[in-house]
Amino acid sequence: MVTLYDVARLAGVSTATVSRVVHGQDRVREATRIRVQQAIEELGYVPDGAAQSLSRRRKDVIGLVCVERPAQQYDIENMNLLFYDEVLRGVEARIRDHEWSLLITFLQGANDPGFPRLESFTGKADGILIGEGIVPSPFIQRLAARVPVVIFAGTPDEKAADVVTADNLSGSAAVVTHLIRDHGRRRLFWVHGPADSPDSRERRLGLDHVLRANPQCQLAGFYQGYYSVQSGEEAGEALLAMPRDSFPDAVVSANDQMAIGVLKALARAGVRVPQDVAVVGFDDIFPGSLCDPPLTTVHQPMRMLGERACARLLDRIANPALPPAVELLPTELVLRSSCGCPPRTVIRRPVPTLDLPRPDPAAAALLTLPPGRKPARRRARQAAKA
Repeated sequence: MVTLYDVARLAGVSTATVSRVVHGQDRVREATRIRVQQAIEELGYVPDGAAQSLSRRRKDVIGLVCVERPAQQYDIENMNLLFYDEVLRGVEARIRDHEWSLLITFLQGANDPGFPRLESFTGKADGILIGEGIVPSPFIQRLAARVPVVIFAGTPDEKAADVVTADNLSGSAAVVTHLIRDHGRRRLFWVHGPADSPDSRERRLGLDHVLRANPQCQLAGFYQGYYSVQSGEEAGEALLAMPRDSFPDAVVSANDQMAIGVLKALARAGVRVPQDVAVVGFDDIFPGSLCDPPLTTVHQPMRMLGERACARLLDRIANPALPPAVELLPTELVLRSSCGCPPRTVIRRPVPTLDLPRPDPAAAALLTLPPGRKPARRRARQAAKA
């Protein structure tokens, strides 16, 4: 194994000079720097990362905590693969020039018994990015006392750490407003994501905001999904089991994968989209553009989410005294034909941020239906038993 001493011996300099060259310091003559670099190349010397970390009191490592959602299909439509792949690319683009490394771990949702291992994770990184805001706030405080922490795709109400997230509420309100104002839809069916997903809760808040502003419209029902195509198909089957006199004329899904599943279920049953029922999603994943009809959705800047969250974390590592901040990334309305727009429509519209008072976080986590109406999943099961 080639050492610093071997390089110094070949270059005819001291080990301190080699160290200064390796760390890019200025106090070395150019001719000496070139001679040391030639020796490093000739010997194939690789600096000891652990030793460098000790000397700088820094590891040059970012930790990334992802969420693994349950899914029975293993294809490109899997939410985990699509979302975290884009976020990962954004993080990597930000740290590449810094020559930092990335350490990744996965959690199994909000009830993962492995939360305590995140404390040991803090000893291996200079800062941690945590996805989807599923780690409880008190535990975030404990982690943030050890290393800088930034939450991406988390709730804007988080007080224990920085948050970078898409403007989910405004994006959801924009697509629902389009359904009501431009296509005359009045009876909406909501497909919710996982109960522990801040993104899904924010998108539901956008739907509720528009419904309150349009009393002629109503929430006809909802289904609790888990961000997969399969759960979207189950939502479609639950919708099809509803009485015809209460059948919705539009489906609003918390993400594109579930909207794709709804389209598949409706197509099997011979229900026409958008003539009988309009369907819209959220995220703007590529498979949505290949659906029949192509899916109207809201674009979430997933790669930028990773870039901005990582940039904030690097800032906080450099200056731990920064006050916690929330950054909302703008979304974009993507109009295709599943909502009722003409075939071959592809229109992108920036979504302005709605200036609304934040609801109480506990109340925002509650999903409510019109009085006397049961969740579609329960009604479907009752109908099957009958």
